[in-house]
Amino acid sequence: MTDAEAGASSPKPWLTWRRDQISPVDLKTDVPHTARMYDYYLGGKDNFPADRQAAEQALAVFPHGRVTARQNRAFLHRVTRFLAQEAGIRQFLDVGTGIPTSPNLHEVAQGIDPGCRVVYADNDPIVLSHARALLTGTGEGRTAYLDADLREPEKILESAELRDTLDLTRPVALSVIALLHFIPDTDDPYGIIRRYLDVLPAGSYLALTHVTPDFAPDEVGRVVEIYRGQGIPATVRTRGEVERFFDGLDVIEPGVQPVHRWRPDDTSLDGPTDAEVNVYGALARIP
Repeated sequence: MTDAEAGASSPKPWLTWRRDQISPVDLKTDVPHTARMYDYYLGGKDNFPADRQAAEQALAVFPHGRVTARQNRAFLHRVTRFLAQEAGIRQFLDVGTGIPTSPNLHEVAQGIDPGCRVVYADNDPIVLSHARALLTGTGEGRTAYLDADLREPEKILESAELRDTLDLTRPVALSVIALLHFIPDTDDPYGIIRRYLDVLPAGSYLALTHVTPDFAPDEVGRVVEIYRGQGIPATVRTRGEVERFFDGLDVIEPGVQPVHRWRPDDTSLDGPTDAEVNVYGALARIP
C-alpha cells in the first residue's frame, strides 16, 4: 500500500485535509491548462489531448520548452536545499504548486530535516485532485494543502491550514515558481508579492522564477501568442522587471540569473544556453 492509499483510509495526524477539498471537481479536460502543459513538458502523464496539443504548438516555435521546464524544476530543488541546509529554514510556503512531480519541495526539505513543515497552495482543479498523493510527509514534520490563488494572500496567510502548520513568528521561505508570468500587470503582481512579504517575519526568504524575453525575444514572443490564443494570460518580463520583485530584500548571490546558472550542481560548459532556458530565478532574504 502506498502512503497516499494509506492516508486515504487512515489520515495521518501531520496532514491537513478538509472534506470540502475532496469534492468532485471539473477538470475541464477539453481546455488546455498551464499545470498540465508543464506536466507534459516534464514528461508526466497527468495531461490530456488539449494540453498536449497546445504544448506541441508551443514546442513547434520553441523546441527547447522541455529544457526550460526541467531547468526550472532543478532550480526549485537547489534553492530548497540551500534554504534547508545553509539558511536553516524549516518552514516553507509554496504558492502555485502545480501537479506533484517527485521529488516535491517537501521531499527535498524533509530529506534534509524531517521536521520541516510545508504548506502548498494552488487553485488548479487538477492539482486539487492529486493533493492526497502530494500530502505525504514525514511523521516529524507536517505537510498541508490549501486550495487558494496567489492573488488571495490574506486568504492563504490567514487560513487554518497555514496557521495550524506554520509559525509566522519564525522565518518562512515563500516560493513562487513559474507562476508570476501568468499574472498580468493589471493584477499588480508586485503588490501581491509585497502583501506576502509584509506578513512574513525578518529572516524569511522569497524564491521565484519567471520567464523572460531577454535571450530569445522572437521565439518567446511566439510562445506568448500561443498561450494567449488558448485563453491563458502570459506576460514575460525583463531582468530589471524581475529584480523589482526583490526590492528592499537582501538578494542572495549570484542574484537574478538564468535558473541554470543559479548555484548549479554541474559547473561544466556543456549545459544549456540562456536562450534555451529563458527563465530567471533568484532568492532573497527579508532583512
